Amino acid sequence: MIPYSRQSINEQDIEEVIKVLRSDLITQGPINKKFEEEICSYTGSKYSVVTNSATSALHLACLALGLGPGDTLWTSPNSYVASANVGLLCNAEVDFVDIDSKTYNMCVKALDQKLRKAEADGKLPKIVMPVHFAGQSCDMISIKKLAEKYGFKIIEDASHAIGGRYNGEPIGSCSFSDIVVFSFHPVKIITTGEGGSALTNDLLLLERLRLMCSHGVTRDPSKMVTKSVDAWVYDQISLGFNFRMSDLNAALGLSQLKRIDQFIRKRNAIAKRYDEELSQLNLKLPFRDSSNPSSLHLYPIQTNQRGRVFDLCHKEGIKVNVHYKPIHIQPFWQNKGFLPGDHPNSEAYYSKAISLPIHPELSDEQQEKVIKVLKSI
Repeated sequence: MIPYSRQSINEQDIEEVIKVLRSDLITQGPINKKFEEEICSYTGSKYSVVTNSATSALHLACLALGLGPGDTLWTSPNSYVASANVGLLCNAEVDFVDIDSKTYNMCVKALDQKLRKAEADGKLPKIVMPVHFAGQSCDMISIKKLAEKYGFKIIEDASHAIGGRYNGEPIGSCSFSDIVVFSFHPVKIITTGEGGSALTNDLLLLERLRLMCSHGVTRDPSKMVTKSVDAWVYDQISLGFNFRMSDLNAALGLSQLKRIDQFIRKRNAIAKRYDEELSQLNLKLPFRDSSNPSSLHLYPIQTNQRGRVFDLCHKEGIKVNVHYKPIHIQPFWQNKGFLPGDHPNSEAYYSKAISLPIHPELSDEQQEKVIKVLKSI
C-alpha cells in the first residue's frame, strides 16, 4: 500500500520517547517546555503552547481572543471541519469566505467584498481564520491590512504549514496574525502522534492560552486569588480544559523537529518530479509560489476523471485521498442554513480534486508507480 501521507519515524525518535518512559515524569515534565522553546526557535515566534491536537489549539486560540456569543468567526470552506467547529464550540456564529481558484486559499478579493457588506450591515467578524491549504501560505500581508482597517483578529490555521515560509520568514512567526496554529498529526510535516501548538507574540494571549489549556488552574501567586504561603495551594480562576500535550508526545515532536528541513527537502524533490512527469497530462497541477515556499503537506491535482483516477489508484494500492469536501456542504452545516452554490470556487475545486502521495517515506519506486498509473489513464 502507498498512503497519500504517513509519519516518518527513526530509531532516534523511538529512543527519545523511551527516555521519557524511563524518567520520573511522562507528562507535565520538562520535555513539554523544551519542545515549546524549540518551536519558537524554529519559527521566530516569542511564545508557544503545545496541545493534544491542533483542534484543541484552534479552540484555545478562539477563546483567548474572546470569541463568544454574539461574535462571528470567518474561515475557509476548503479545510477540515475543525476550522469551523471551534467557532461553534465558543458559542459564536460561523461563516465562510470562498477560495481563490489558483491558490485554493482564502480569496482576498472575496474577503474584502464580504467585509464591506458586513460593515454596512453591522456584522463584522471578530476573528478571520485563513487556512494555509497544503502548506502554501495565504496572502497574509493583504489580510493583515484588512484586519487593521476593519478591526478583526487573525488566527492562521497553519495545520499544514510548519516548514513553509512567507515574506522571508518561517510560517509561525506571528508577524501577520495574533495566533498561529500547527498540527502534529501523523500525516503532517512532523508528528507527535497527536498534537498541535498555538504560537503568539503577545504575552497576554500566552497567559490565556496556558491557563485554559490546563483546567483554568494556576499556581502563579500574581494570578491567584487565594493569598497563601503554602506551596500546595492552587486556584482555579477560569473555566479551562485538559488540552495539554504529554512529555511522551513532546519527546517525539522534539526529535522530529530536528529533521524537519530534511522532510521538507524530500517533499520538494517529490513535488518536482511530479511537476516534470505529469505536466503533459490532462491534469491541473497545484500552484506553488516560489517566493513563499510551501511546506508541501499535500500535492493536490485536479482531473475531469476524478472517479476513474481514484478507483484505479486504489485498485493498484495507491491510497490517494480528497482534500476537502467544502465544510459548508457537509450535512451538519447545511442544517444550519448553508447551501451548495454558496462558495462556487471551493465546490469546483472539490469536484475535481485528488491528493497524490507525498511524504518522506515515499520511495522512488513507489512514486514511479503513481506516475505510471496516472499516465495509463
